[in-house]
Amino acid sequence: MVVRNGGLMKLLDGKTAIVTGGASPRGLGKATARLFADHGARVAILDLDQSEAETAAKDLGNGSIGVACNVTDKVACEAAAAEVIDRLGGVDILVNNAGITQPLKIMTIEPENYEAVLDVNLRGTLYMSQAVIPHMREKKSGSIVNISSVSAQRGGGVFGGPHYSAAKAGILGLTKAMARELAPDGIRSNAVCPGFIATDITAGKLTEEMHRSILKDIPMGRAGEAEDVAGCCLFLASNLSAYVTGSEVDVNGGSLIH
Repeated sequence: MVVRNGGLMKLLDGKTAIVTGGASPRGLGKATARLFADHGARVAILDLDQSEAETAAKDLGNGSIGVACNVTDKVACEAAAAEVIDRLGGVDILVNNAGITQPLKIMTIEPENYEAVLDVNLRGTLYMSQAVIPHMREKKSGSIVNISSVSAQRGGGVFGGPHYSAAKAGILGLTKAMARELAPDGIRSNAVCPGFIATDITAGKLTEEMHRSILKDIPMGRAGEAEDVAGCCLFLASNLSAYVTGSEVDVNGGSLIH
């Protein structure tokens, strides 16, 4: 249902969403959580630090909450999902945003690097999805949005090493497999592939020359903003995309047109 309130179309009125890795002030997760709240959703922000998650949730208002969760811990994911369901009454939307990156070359990736990046990005996406799927199956509805990356599609990016590309490519495969398996239960699964986005991760890490070089390869001529990704997540979370599942949506200003 689309609800209008004071002229604003509220696409998620009455819905409850979980956004993992949502505490960073200039991150994709926080921007997505804020937009969801603006559209009527109550949001549970999950992050490693309880106080940071709670502070981020207070910024949103609308009955949103902060919950501590390490997405690489299956038991922790199950506990966080149970807490959200208990406190907010259910879960309609999951955004698997939590992730880390490391700018390493292929021969410098050590086992601990591989494990850390694959665990947070890929294992975390699986575990958090597993934690909410039984509830969504009972409701016969739900939308899961997984944050991948242009790095998965082109084999590398500005900041991520090959293990990051592998993890984000794994998210694309997992997204499509979940979409196929969960569609009969009324659950949709889609991925968003951001390109070069101005966030806390990129802030201060580029020289002016590097920045100009990156922008030269973006047809739209600018870096993306966190809100650009959030808008795509809103579409995939809402009923506007009711017949969309198993997709990967590019948010890259045209830097990868294929």
